[in-house]
Amino acid sequence: MGLYEGRGNLNKGLKDLMLRWESVKTDWSDSVSEQFEKTYLEPLEQAVRQAVSTMDQMAQVLARVDQDCK
Repeated sequence: MGLYEGRGNLNKGLKDLMLRWESVKTDWSDSVSEQFEKTYLEPLEQAVRQAVSTMDQMAQVLARVDQDCK
């Protein structure tokens, strides 16, 4: 799996997860669901967004390395 494919998979997975969570929240709306969101989903969303950003930076570095090696 390439860098761009991995990045796309992460973005798609996060988008799918958040869409499903929004659907679940319509039926499960209490203090436990709020705690679940704060404890697990918010940190996961931040971590995935950071990983995607880092992957973008890596792609730029790899492109420069590839160009420099030609």
